[in-house]
Amino acid sequence: MLAKITVKEYMAKNLVKLKKDTDVIEAIKLMLDHKITSAPVVNETGTLAGMFSEKDGIEVVLDCTYNQVLPGKVVDFMTTKSLTVDVNASILELAETFKGSTVRSFPVFDEDELVGMISRSDVLRALTTLY
Repeated sequence: MLAKITVKEYMAKNLVKLKKDTDVIEAIKLMLDHKITSAPVVNETGTLAGMFSEKDGIEVVLDCTYNQVLPGKVVDFMTTKSLTVDVNASILELAETFKGSTVRSFPVFDEDELVGMISRSDVLRALTTLY
């Protein structure tokens, strides 16, 4: 039963998307306001350009504090190489991926379209449905 549950059933669909020119502090505040650990960064056509995470935000704020410089734009600090997940992937397979990763959430795609985000919490919610 659990093996047939897909990412599509538990992913977040209403995404907070950042633009590459979004101010880093604004991006951090948006993530905090929406209680998310990362957000997709999209280019002008809506294509995924990268991910901006809590970890990226902490690194920026620490760097700015230690070096007494102003924070910049998300594009300067985002992660550009991100693992993506297919909308029809098995929750069990994704749980195995999370088990071996420090990443807390992944962008979800249906073919070439960004359709959601899936987090560790989403996977745990799915895994505990039978108990």
